[in-house]
Amino acid sequence: MAFCKACGTDVGGAAFCPKCGANQGAAQAAPAATGSSDSPTAGMEENVAGLLCYLVGWITGLVFLLIDKRPFVRFHGAQSIALNITFVVCWILFWIVTAVVSFVLALMHLPIGFLMVFLTPVIGIAFLLVWIFCMYKAYQHEKFKLPIIGNIVEKMVGQ
Repeated sequence: MAFCKACGTDVGGAAFCPKCGANQGAAQAAPAATGSSDSPTAGMEENVAGLLCYLVGWITGLVFLLIDKRPFVRFHGAQSIALNITFVVCWILFWIVTAVVSFVLALMHLPIGFLMVFLTPVIGIAFLLVWIFCMYKAYQHEKFKLPIIGNIVEKMVGQ
């Protein structure tokens, strides 16, 4: 005994349900097969996917870069990765400069090298604001390119 896939009515061997008219044959299974070939994020709006590229830093950027085939989302995924790499590089350079300046000032008996540490929140807040701004621009469906890394990312993803 066969039942309708849509409403549950007994259809017997009919190709269409007598009550709701839903197709009961193999033709209904074909769209499910073509739907599975789409990317996992195909049902998500482009602007939401672009915003999510930045949400957890380079991790979500990498995930969307690898699984989503839409150019807008791939751009923001790659830019998210580049933004996080830039942040880490700037952070390391800042602490190297801080250590060298503190050491040199200590040799000169000038105990003002600790003032460099007060710049730490400034750098952190600046990157936080850039991160939030990039998420906002992606949600507004704008392809906002960061000054230096935007062009590199655009060439990388081939747009």
